[in-house]
Amino acid sequence: MILTWLIVIPLLGGTVSLMAARRPALARWVALAACALELALALALWRPGVFVEQRVRWIPQWGISYHLAMDGLSLLLVLLTAVLGIAAVAASWREITERVGGFHFALLAILTGVIGVFLARDLFLFYFFWELMLVPMYFVIGIWGHERRIYATIKFFLFTFISSLLMLAGILGLVFLHLRETGALTFDAQALLRTPLSPGAAGLLMAGFLAAFAVKLPAVPFHTWLADAHTEAPTGGSIVLAGLLLKTGAYGMLRFAVPLFPQASQAVSVAACWVGVIGILYGALLAFAQSDFKRMVAYSSISHMGFVLLGIYAGNPVALQGAVIQMLAHGISTPALFLLAGSVQERCKTREFERLGGLWQTAPRLGGFALFFGLAALGLPGMGNFVGEFLVLLGAYRFSVAIAIVASIGFVLSTVYALRLLQESVYGPNRHAWRISDLSGRELATLGALAAIIIWMGLWPGPLFRTAQDALVAVERALSGQERVAAILAPRERGDPR
Repeated sequence: MILTWLIVIPLLGGTVSLMAARRPALARWVALAACALELALALALWRPGVFVEQRVRWIPQWGISYHLAMDGLSLLLVLLTAVLGIAAVAASWREITERVGGFHFALLAILTGVIGVFLARDLFLFYFFWELMLVPMYFVIGIWGHERRIYATIKFFLFTFISSLLMLAGILGLVFLHLRETGALTFDAQALLRTPLSPGAAGLLMAGFLAAFAVKLPAVPFHTWLADAHTEAPTGGSIVLAGLLLKTGAYGMLRFAVPLFPQASQAVSVAACWVGVIGILYGALLAFAQSDFKRMVAYSSISHMGFVLLGIYAGNPVALQGAVIQMLAHGISTPALFLLAGSVQERCKTREFERLGGLWQTAPRLGGFALFFGLAALGLPGMGNFVGEFLVLLGAYRFSVAIAIVASIGFVLSTVYALRLLQESVYGPNRHAWRISDLSGRELATLGALAAIIIWMGLWPGPLFRTAQDALVAVERALSGQERVAAILAPRERGDPR
């Protein structure tokens, strides 16, 4: 039941927060306690070769089971979810003053959906949690967002919902093909791995899965919803959106798209790598062109997640390890920048660079953390982002020298937009005579914890490598054509003596 508790705890915490709506302080503390309990439970599971599984018959006449499983890759992402849940609650402590209980219910409902996505091994259950993420995020942006929140909400909903329907079509197509070939109706991913597929059918079905995953990642050209959603979302919503929802797209590729359709994945690997490279460069150029703190950080996510896409489809162990580290590092550094953007907006009532500048003079702690996470975003050695991006480029070099060379330009461009972000916001003369309060103890504790994690990832990433290794070896085998069964269950569940 421990996997079920990982899913249920945020939902219970959100429900209690909603019931305590008349006492906003209690609603906040309950939400924070639920996220802290989630983190403690996930940490208790962290050990070498972790694999936990729960399988219960649910709707047997339709072949649907309540099948959850956790391996190292899932564990790392559940840990990231718990950490960012705490950060999102802390970031919303003063910003959210209306419908406080409802906000925390929606926020923790998103976490419930995200954790369900990371644990589900039945495709019907996976789709259920995938859609569960969409509904509360719709309300977080639409109710507690900024001026153009309705436009951003509708755009976010259309992109994600339509792409999810394409994934549903892919799931149903795979299930019915399996039924025709074997006579067994099932949504269990392990069983569906054995479905005989023609190249044409595999490519068509994989396209349905990739539509949903590419939109969530987001990959160019399916990225246009991201900046609007980030800009209009409250700070807590931006933290969850950047740190977690984008990772579900990459996770879906690693867990389902590649293992279920290995030959089709091999066929599109070069094209997918080039799409990743385009995202790296185009996202960086778009980020540099922005005049809004939040929009610049939002577009930088497209560039960073381009490295993840490149690492996944380069497909060798080094690139895959780099992709996972990049997912985790981006999941820490970019939410921290959004937290800083929220702090700036709360104090200055603006995020426009032309009205900012010189904030370091009046808020040195805010300026110091902006410098730290700006350097993390540009990939400074010693921080987690550098490890992830360097390994992706090293793995991409083994896959294609030309792709690696072009992708490496992203390092240069990231330096340009990150330094512009710092120069326009916290450096330079204080032209507008800002006199603002510095970071509070709550903000210092949150940003300090995120900074410590980024440094740990940059200096000692070994535990992360070892935790994710088994799942990534399986994905690499699938992409190389050595085996079809990959990344659904831990190696020992497939008879591997390790």
